[in-house]
Amino acid sequence: MLNLLLGPALELGKDFLKGKAEEKKAIQERKINMIQNDADWESKMADATKNSWKDEFFSVILSLPLIAVAYSVAMDDRAIIERVNEGFAALSALPEWYQYLLFIAVSASFGLKSADKIMGLKKGK
Repeated sequence: MLNLLLGPALELGKDFLKGKAEEKKAIQERKINMIQNDADWESKMADATKNSWKDEFFSVILSLPLIAVAYSVAMDDRAIIERVNEGFAALSALPEWYQYLLFIAVSASFGLKSADKIMGLKKGK
């Protein structure tokens, strides 16, 4: 009699635990697939940009203010630093939509993953 009552309950418990294990396995497999797809995409993008000049262009453009300030300090010419500040003020005065487009273009050149993090910081201002 006890066996008749406990048998189905034990079977039900066994099925429940088996289902939970399969669910966890499916979640783990989905995570592994997402990681693999991400790695494949990054590899394809790296191959596609091997002969691209975008990264170098943006690197040079982003380095120009730094080079100008270093030159200004070395040559003791404060006028150059003032001009750099005027340039940044002019960029800040551009329409917000244009600033976002520029941000997206530079982010796409260097990798979108970092853009997500930076945009999160910008929104948190």
